[in-house]
Amino acid sequence: MQEEAALKLFKCLGDKSRLNILKILSKGESYVELLAEKLELTPATVSFHLKKLEDCGAVSSRRDQYYTIYILNKGIFASSIMEIINEASPEEDKQQKREEVYRKKVIESFFEYGKLKSVPAQRKKERIILEEIAKDFENKRDYSESEINDIILKYNEDYCTIRRDMISEGILERENGVYRKK
Repeated sequence: MQEEAALKLFKCLGDKSRLNILKILSKGESYVELLAEKLELTPATVSFHLKKLEDCGAVSSRRDQYYTIYILNKGIFASSIMEIINEASPEEDKQQKREEVYRKKVIESFFEYGKLKSVPAQRKKERIILEEIAKDFENKRDYSESEINDIILKYNEDYCTIRRDMISEGILERENGVYRKK
């Protein structure tokens, strides 16, 4: 189920009368007057709710002489919530592009000629800076503290603070004096 269709359906299901109509239709097809009688609502109110349910695809209708018969579209309810949540969203690409632009802007603001001018006070910006420095570390390689300090020193003199922050942010791990990029 597409994200837009799921949103429409969820909004539609947020009404008790509509849920009750769906419960009745789950037992079999019906028409407005019979639904109105069972729910103790006016036929106009039931028609209003059926129109909303039809617009979101929860029910369909067919003509039978003088009556419009409504049928539950069981297929629309076959999707699980997890399927809908895990479906790719068109907004994901936009968000990812915004994050890339933001990341680039932060790096350009805090680095000059490959050197870190200052450690950002804002945690989100600091995380970006630390990840940028961490690109110089190899994965699955053990480093001594002096090797870590030498790499960080290429970027900024305050290697102690940066090393500590990289550990607290989970970018590096330290065990028995041995450092490793996570």
